[in-house]
Amino acid sequence: MTYIIYAAAALFEIAGCFAFWAWLRMGKPVWWLAPGMVSLALFAWLLTLVPSEAAGRTFAAYGGIYIVASLIWLWLVENRVPDRWDISGALVCLCGTAIILFAPRG
Repeated sequence: MTYIIYAAAALFEIAGCFAFWAWLRMGKPVWWLAPGMVSLALFAWLLTLVPSEAAGRTFAAYGGIYIVASLIWLWLVENRVPDRWDISGALVCLCGTAIILFAPRG
């Protein structure tokens, strides 16, 4: 369930940030910020649903999922295929995410 929450959070975070990017860098109208802010609020709310005793650990583990989701966005929305370095970096980050999420803690 944690990965589903992280995936949804990543989608909302990327979409929200992209709204700001589109307004500032692509000349989209200012009203793009309204759904962007809602999206960012949903992102933050979703992260509170992750079962964890520490916010910092939740955010750190989320980082790897965010990186993979960003590369998927790059490919599907921006029509730019991730290269081998993008994919290699994402795999390294996912390993870090797995270590943080599944490490035995007492």
